[in-house]
Amino acid sequence: MNREQQLVYDLLENACNNFNKPDFIKDDPVGIPHRFSKLQDIEITAFWAAMLAWGRRATIINKCEELIDLMDNAPHQFITQYEDKDLTRFENFKHRTFQLTDTLYFLHFFKNYYQQNESLETAFSQFLCKNDTHIGPALIGFHELFFNDPLAPQRTRKHVSTPARNSSCKRLCMFLRWMVRQDNRGVDFGLWKNISPAQLLCPLDVHVDRVARKYQLIQRKQRDWKTVLELSAALREFDPKDPVKYDFALFGLGVIGEN
Repeated sequence: MNREQQLVYDLLENACNNFNKPDFIKDDPVGIPHRFSKLQDIEITAFWAAMLAWGRRATIINKCEELIDLMDNAPHQFITQYEDKDLTRFENFKHRTFQLTDTLYFLHFFKNYYQQNESLETAFSQFLCKNDTHIGPALIGFHELFFNDPLAPQRTRKHVSTPARNSSCKRLCMFLRWMVRQDNRGVDFGLWKNISPAQLLCPLDVHVDRVARKYQLIQRKQRDWKTVLELSAALREFDPKDPVKYDFALFGLGVIGEN
């Protein structure tokens, strides 16, 4: 590691320590699943919070709270037991381009899935081998599984991205960070054990992108899947076992830089 790399490493390590702590939770969508203790409730609300995570964080949190209220504050129980007549309550729920059609399909998928599976982890991990260097195959496989239903609306596909279309898959990468990363800092859950933290990829949003370019962690001009791989490879040089912990640093530094 040369002197410049050492300076960036020290900066990121210090920023991780500053941002990866319980204080981070209250103003971030990750706080939504932290309201639950049951595994399936955490999975459902974490997935939905991640999929709705665009725009102002306060608005995202408010919409997630509205959604949870519509599910009687018991997401897994509601999803596995709802009847068609219960779906009318969602008619006015929307977030930006996420509309009723998308909500109903998410509910439909989860109901079918949890009637046959204990945990959402399998929907990703079944497509990933231990020697895979990153979660790309899991994201591609999950996308195909999620939409492998004749009822799947074409319009909903834009809300669940896939590397097969060169998408950065920011929301899915963030969701998997929440579920897979294991530390004692209290933010990420670390509940899923069949995916390694070393395989995770850094969620790439505008804040992370800007800071990563400032410190020459990425060179590509686009913000796409290949850029995610480039950034994550650079972070793996700093910590091969837990590269995505630096998401806290890059995101935190980016948000502070705008204030």
